[in-house]
Amino acid sequence: MDQLVLVINPGSTSTKVGVFKGEEPVFTKTIEHDHAKIQEFPTISSQKDFRLKLVLESLEEHQINPQAFAGVVGIGGLLPPIEAGGYKVNKKMVDILTNEVGIAAHASNLGAILADLMAKEAGCDAFIYDAVSAGILPEIAKITGFPQIQRRSLSHVLNSRAQSIQYAKKINKKFEDLNLVIAHLGGGVSLSTYEKGKLVDSIGDDLGPFSSERSGVAPLMDFVDFCYDNNLTKKEAQKSIRGGGGLKAHLGTASLKEAEEMSQRGDKKAELVISAMCYGVSKSIASMAVAVNGNCDAIILTGGMMHSKFAGDEIKKRVGFIAPVEIMPGEYELEALAAGCLRILNGLEEAKEM
Repeated sequence: MDQLVLVINPGSTSTKVGVFKGEEPVFTKTIEHDHAKIQEFPTISSQKDFRLKLVLESLEEHQINPQAFAGVVGIGGLLPPIEAGGYKVNKKMVDILTNEVGIAAHASNLGAILADLMAKEAGCDAFIYDAVSAGILPEIAKITGFPQIQRRSLSHVLNSRAQSIQYAKKINKKFEDLNLVIAHLGGGVSLSTYEKGKLVDSIGDDLGPFSSERSGVAPLMDFVDFCYDNNLTKKEAQKSIRGGGGLKAHLGTASLKEAEEMSQRGDKKAELVISAMCYGVSKSIASMAVAVNGNCDAIILTGGMMHSKFAGDEIKKRVGFIAPVEIMPGEYELEALAAGCLRILNGLEEAKEM
């Protein structure tokens, strides 16, 4: 008998919920959040009760008893560097994510926290799978100009790997035989390079192009001046990077669709800012090709923003010289989380622990 699994994927502007019987969805739902409401919460972890209530309401709407679940799985957040695959949620993980000890504030941090709360309700185990921080970079990719600061891998691992595997199936090849550069464009933008199925480099949302509400990389000296001139606290500076930058800072909206509507009404600034975002993504894709010495089999563009034909076409025309470009809008994150959880429950994969 197929087991019932609950999947929770919190994002900066939404919470995605899914219930799967085996690998077949019983229902999936994207709960959009009013930006003003989210801004009321002082920290990411303080949103947990607000989002938990919405998850429970979704289950009630579909007449599903939480105690029927064999497992609950959430997207992994910005944990310290870990391996890809599944991890059992434990107190240590929840404490790290709740207190943001040595990690950045990010909505995905709620994945394990909400999964843990729901698992206690259901009387089963909670897991995360393919966390944002999954992937241990080669030593050469970790070094920065600051001996005290090392780069680490932070990217949309779950969707990037899932879409890459789907692409490989489409062309009748194995993911493990391909060199791929993947750009995920959602509330944040991240890029990753996979060499023969292994993540060898990535660009997180604070190292690359700006996105709908993330600032992306900026001149360091100017950013230092910006922080000091405006007497920003550490939290305020972090907020300007994640949640207060990008399209939102330039145009007053974090929605690419709304920004495009502004452009179509003749707003030249909106047109320029969107084009600049696509230009930045293109430059980052080119830099990611270096990790495999330019030997790319394909470039994959994925995430919610790739529903935009304009953005997809803009990036494709700039990076097509590197490798064939495949546009795969949206994501398979809920499906990938459910499949990972089922592999653990069925004994096909062993869950690790922090």
